[in-house]
Amino acid sequence: MTLSNSTVPSSTPTSESISNSAQQALLTASHLTKTVQVGEQSLSIIKDVSIHVDAGEFVVIMGKSGSGKSTLLGLLAALDYPDSGSVELAGQTLSSLDEDALAVIRQRDMGFVFQSFHLLPTLTVAENIAFPLDIARRPNKARVNELIEAVDLGHRRNSLPNQLSGGEQQRTAVARSLVSQPKIVFADEPTGNLDEQNADQVMNLLLDLRQQTGSALVVVTHDPALADMADRVITMHDGMIDGSTLNG
Repeated sequence: MTLSNSTVPSSTPTSESISNSAQQALLTASHLTKTVQVGEQSLSIIKDVSIHVDAGEFVVIMGKSGSGKSTLLGLLAALDYPDSGSVELAGQTLSSLDEDALAVIRQRDMGFVFQSFHLLPTLTVAENIAFPLDIARRPNKARVNELIEAVDLGHRRNSLPNQLSGGEQQRTAVARSLVSQPKIVFADEPTGNLDEQNADQVMNLLLDLRQQTGSALVVVTHDPALADMADRVITMHDGMIDGSTLNG
């Protein structure tokens, strides 16, 4: 899929245009800000950013290092709290919930894929994939077995992470992210530590599997090939949204 030239201009320098579809979006973030303290200096990392993601949509967030894209992803995924603004998932305001309530939503409604895999080192491939279900006390061995086969790791099901290649570790992480059939998956540079062949395999698996579950997908990346696969590409600069492009 190639990028089209249809760019949706921002209504402000820091926000996406608000469309009618955004009002029924799966994920809506409104006027997010985030500041961190570095020594005696306060650095504004996210500056009044508003964004929406529709159900089943694949959105890529791009920008130079330091543009704020990974920080924004953390706020959207409720892994961090904004200084101001709100994040809603399926109509529920996440930024008003305590950590226990957020943990339930992450287990039930979200999946995560990270550049550094974040597998539990003492668990096997099968146990890592099953972990979100086990934590939620919703074991489903059939679902775990289905995903192990889907990511071609049947021969590795009893292996520990340190016995796997980088590609095998990330395929395990992809399966884990989708085992709960979440509403949305967040991926931060999911191919950043992989060679081109493994990167292509991992992304194709992630895209195929999330289409089967109907999950929305939000990916932070520097990779233009991933941007070409997305439904929509959001670019960031200096903590602000610089543009939003629809692929067609």
